[in-house]
Amino acid sequence: MSDSDDDVPALSAHTLAALQEFYNETSSSSTPSDQFAVGAVGEDWSMSQFWYSDETAAQLAEEAVREAGEGGRIACVSAPSVYQKLKQGTVSGSDRVSAVVLEYDRRFSTYGEDFLFYDYNEPLSLSNTPPQSFDFVLADPPYLSEECLSKVSQTVKYLSKGKVLLCTGAIMEKVAKELLDVKMCSFLPKHNKNLSNEFRCFVNYPSRLLSSTSD
Repeated sequence: MSDSDDDVPALSAHTLAALQEFYNETSSSSTPSDQFAVGAVGEDWSMSQFWYSDETAAQLAEEAVREAGEGGRIACVSAPSVYQKLKQGTVSGSDRVSAVVLEYDRRFSTYGEDFLFYDYNEPLSLSNTPPQSFDFVLADPPYLSEECLSKVSQTVKYLSKGKVLLCTGAIMEKVAKELLDVKMCSFLPKHNKNLSNEFRCFVNYPSRLLSSTSD
């Protein structure tokens, strides 16, 4: 030990214990305890993960329930926030539908059979999922590129019986129209973190979101 080390003041055991308790409380309060809470799995920016705000997740989940109908099946493609909101039981009618989440991030495998590993680079590698097996498909491609949207669109077309809700950047409007025949909604989705790119929703069916605005 050097002379300079001798001069460094040491914290008392009581102070160290108090600091540890503070850090533990901070950690527990910032991490949702409910496994289905939006944000229960933290964002990983290296995988282009940006979770919706709780309000947006709720509104999109309500749309999915409304459009899927009684006993409907919902696929959330790279949109775990909406899946989580559907599973919380707080959205009216969510107990009358079923939902799965297609994700590259294997942390979501904690959701058991509801989790389907998904790599958009292999758009039709879908764990033996039958075609046209979902009444409502909501997709949020991880990247704002024509290549990514094109591949995710292949997945969406394979899964969907008809109704599609796409969430992506406004700059993808033309490509989205060409690939999925969708229209931009007035509804403005929001994220927990502000994104630099304008983000919008698109649908291929008559939707309340076409004329609705976010709060």
